[in-house]
Amino acid sequence: MPRAHFEHVTTWVFDLDHTLYPPDMALFDQINVKMTAYVMEALGVDREEADRLRYRYWRDHGTTLAGLMDIHGVDPGPYLHEVHQIDFSVLRPDPDLAARIRALPGRRIIYTNGTAPYAEQVIAARGLSGLFDAIYGVEHAGLRPKPERRAFKTVFATDGLDPTRAAMFEDDVRNLAAPHEMGLRTVHVAPDPEPADHIHHHTDDLTEFLSRLTD
Repeated sequence: MPRAHFEHVTTWVFDLDHTLYPPDMALFDQINVKMTAYVMEALGVDREEADRLRYRYWRDHGTTLAGLMDIHGVDPGPYLHEVHQIDFSVLRPDPDLAARIRALPGRRIIYTNGTAPYAEQVIAARGLSGLFDAIYGVEHAGLRPKPERRAFKTVFATDGLDPTRAAMFEDDVRNLAAPHEMGLRTVHVAPDPEPADHIHHHTDDLTEFLSRLTD
C-alpha cells in the first residue's frame, strides 16, 4: 500500500501525454506523424530517414525538437505550432480521474515536453480543467526537454516547489531519473513496468493508484 509513502507530499507533478490519458486513445500518434513530416520538410529527407533521425534525436537529445535545435538550428516556434495542430476529439472525459486528482491534498501541477497551450487543450478534452494550480511546458524550461536535469531545475524553481515534498507521475522512465535524484517520489505510469533504481512505484492505472492515496 503506497499511501504512507506519500504522506509528506505537498506538490503533485503530472506529465501529460500517456500519463493523463492512456496510450490507446492514440492522440500522440497524430503528433508522431506531424513530427516526421516536419523533419522531412526541414531537412529534405525521406520518411525512413526522418524516422531514423527522430529516434536518434529522442535517444540522444531527449526529444525530436531538441535534436533539431542542437544539430540543425531549427526554430522551435513553427515546429511547436505545427506538431500540435491535431484532433483532440479522440480524447474522452474521465470524471473518475478528475475526482481522484481533485482529492489530492496540496498543489497539483502539469509539466510536459509539449507546450502549455497544448496541455490546456488536452486537459479540457479529458474533463480535467480547473484541477491544476499551474501548467508548465517546454517553453518554461528554456526549450530544454525532460529528461535534462536543468529543465527540471528551471521548472521547479519557477514553481517554487520543494522537491523533497513532491511526487511525479510520468510514462517515460528516463524522465523520472532526475526527479528521483532531486528527492521526488517517482511513479511510472505505463502498461508495463520497466524496473529501474529511480522508480519508486509503477502503475498501469493512474485512477486506481490515486484512489489508494486518498480513500
